[in-house]
Amino acid sequence: MKRGDIVAVATPGDFGKARPALVVQSDLFTEHPSVALLLMSSEIVNAPLIRIKVIPSEQNGLRAPSQIAVDKMFTVRREKIGSIIGHLEDEIMVSLNRAMLVFLGLA
Repeated sequence: MKRGDIVAVATPGDFGKARPALVVQSDLFTEHPSVALLLMSSEIVNAPLIRIKVIPSEQNGLRAPSQIAVDKMFTVRREKIGSIIGHLEDEIMVSLNRAMLVFLGLA
């Protein structure tokens, strides 16, 4: 599992159903017991600065248009993560990186 992979995960709490999530943790931490993820949803909302739209492709493995929720970051233990669904395209990762910088106040 590496940064940019889309994985299946069931989260605790309000977002408890199984859904795709994007690995955003640096590949430098492959031995760390938990992984930082961003939730993804097929429920499209109008929030251009914090929701990144992703169209299904063979590379990303999604079945429906979805959004990466930059405002829904969480960590989960590695053993709680299911299979890798696909990998996010490079141009979308660039947009995501910019959105994360803005959301986290680093830009």
